[in-house]
Amino acid sequence: MNTSFDLSLPIAIGADHAGYEYKEMLLAYLQEKGYTVKNFGTNSPDSADYPDFAHPTSLSVESGESGCGVLVCGSANGVAITANKHQGIRAAIAWQEELASLARKHNNANIICIPARFISTDLAKQIVDTFLHTEFEGGRHEKRVNKISC
Repeated sequence: MNTSFDLSLPIAIGADHAGYEYKEMLLAYLQEKGYTVKNFGTNSPDSADYPDFAHPTSLSVESGESGCGVLVCGSANGVAITANKHQGIRAAIAWQEELASLARKHNNANIICIPARFISTDLAKQIVDTFLHTEFEGGRHEKRVNKISC
């Protein structure tokens, strides 16, 4: 099992209207750091349905077109639930850096879900950085992760 992301591949990103501003900020932030980012929308703050953006973002990661993903909505619950319907996805909600770290180390999460209504933009950047640069520990965790898929 791969322990880190292939960051030569694009990072998939998507959000609904509640996550639009954070998505735009994270998109620019990641591009400034030199990453290629594939934007799956939404592209405005107008009301939108989170599955319309979570599914294509998840498919991009699941298919291997993107190395990992970032999803944003108000609570992060809707996008996480949607993303986790995909067999190859392990989407984790993080509102603290430590949760992003543990999601990678112990769960080999490949999509991080950000709750825009509950954290600052600076913390969102820190969570994404932690997510991207933390490796899966494997070992005893690999056995557990391998039991996730139905």
